[in-house]
This record gives sequence, structure tokens and C-alpha cells, in this order.
Amino acid sequence: MTATDRAVDLVSTAARAASDKLAENIIAYDVSEQLIITDAFVLCSAPNDRQVKAVVDEIEERLREKDAKPLRREGEREGRWVLLDYGDIVVHVQHDEERVYYSLERIWRDCPTIDLPESVTSGQGAGRGGASGGDTGARA
Repeated sequence: MTATDRAVDLVSTAARAASDKLAENIIAYDVSEQLIITDAFVLCSAPNDRQVKAVVDEIEERLREKDAKPLRREGEREGRWVLLDYGDIVVHVQHDEERVYYSLERIWRDCPTIDLPESVTSGQGAGRGGASGGDTGARA
């Protein structure tokens, strides 16, 4: 079982939105074989609370344009780790310190990554060059 086309589309949209707001270390995992509650995780981080909130706002706006509404939001008030649950995907936007401390990549490293659009850069904004988040693995 792999992530649905809808989930992959939402992952790409969320990743582009995060990239456009200069999120860092953007990666997506297909967790559909490990979890029954969602198909994919998107992980990204930002260097400060204000940037975390800006990334979250952009992701929500872009996903709303795709008729996706979060079923649950957690952590927005603190701005250190915001979780957006869309059912098909779960987006984690973390402050850099939380990203290092909780190391979600270590937990999900056995899951296949989902290729992200080439326009997704890690911390450099769309169209400004830099490493693509999609170079980390292939979609299962």
C-alpha cells in the first residue's frame, strides 16, 4: 500500500508553500504502511517562532485552495511545533531546536520518502536555487 494520489498532491502543495516561506529541511515520508490514520508526513523547520507561524499560515492557505481543511491543529500558540492534521497527510512545522531534539526523521527513516517538486528548496525560497528536498529518496 502506498500513499494515495490525493495525499501526494497535498504533500507537494504543502512542501511548495513551506519552501516559499523559507522553511528548512523539507522532507515527506509515505507512512501509509505503518499507520492507518494517515498516508504521509511532511516535516519542515524554521529558525524562530515567528517563521514557524508564517510557514503554517502559508501551508494552510495553499491547502485550503485545494479544498483541504485541517481536522486538527496543535501547538500554534507556542509556535515551537505546529501539527496540522489533514487526514490524508499530517504536516509538522517545527522550530529548529524541536526538530533536532525530537528527530522525527530517525523515527520514520524506514519509511519511503516522497519526491518533492523541483521548485521545493530547503530554506532558500522558490526559484532561488539550493538543494531540492526531493533528492532524498524515491516515492514507493
